[in-house]
Amino acid sequence: MSRTRTPLTTVETNTRYSSAEWETRVQLAACYRLIARYRMTDLIYTHISARLPESPGHFLLNPYGLMFNEVTASNLVKIDLDGKLVEEGGYGVNAAGFTIHSAIHAARHDVGCVLHTHTKAGMAVSCQKQGLLPLNQIAMQFHGRLAYHDYEGIALDLDERPRLVRDLADKRAMILTNHGLLTAGRTIPEAFSLMYYLEKACEVQIAAQAGGGELIIPSEAVCEKVARQYEMDDQPLGDREWAAHIRALDREDTSYKN
Repeated sequence: MSRTRTPLTTVETNTRYSSAEWETRVQLAACYRLIARYRMTDLIYTHISARLPESPGHFLLNPYGLMFNEVTASNLVKIDLDGKLVEEGGYGVNAAGFTIHSAIHAARHDVGCVLHTHTKAGMAVSCQKQGLLPLNQIAMQFHGRLAYHDYEGIALDLDERPRLVRDLADKRAMILTNHGLLTAGRTIPEAFSLMYYLEKACEVQIAAQAGGGELIIPSEAVCEKVARQYEMDDQPLGDREWAAHIRALDREDTSYKN
């Protein structure tokens, strides 16, 4: 059944940018604030990027040196796929962030937003040889749909980019072994929602393992059935709850829209 989609955010007009770019900036700034709100940050490290709809060769990344709760629509840094600043500003970007995000944006034109985290639960599962286990339906949505990339050191070497792209392939979520989590959404809300639930799945796994009891692993058939059930919705993941996230942010602090 098709649904009528409503605007994901309501933003004030900004004369410096096109309406499409400003909408992307506000959504991405909101995503940074949500990652901070749900305690998935690593101080000024890790990063979220968004491709600009009117300029596919350009994407936005966080100003290196700011906490996620300091990111606003206007202080996001615009760079190209070669790492060059498109606009001069007071900040640069994290070099490792550029390596990871430029690789995916250059190769995956269906991806609008890439989100990378270093959370306790995500890193813990990334250190486990078996990876994410299908212990509950939250985890099962990623069954057969989760990529893995072996750790090669801090992502400063540009020659790692082809292997990142190869390992992600056509998937929308990836565990960076011994490192953290990554999602690649068609939209900013989708990237956030994927990360929220991937993180939750990792938290549940660590909690279940800590209990010390024998774990129940559902059958392959059940795991695949659940993953397909998650794919039955014709509305992009994250769209339905995004407006609620925005309302929650706005009740606390609207400065991300500046």
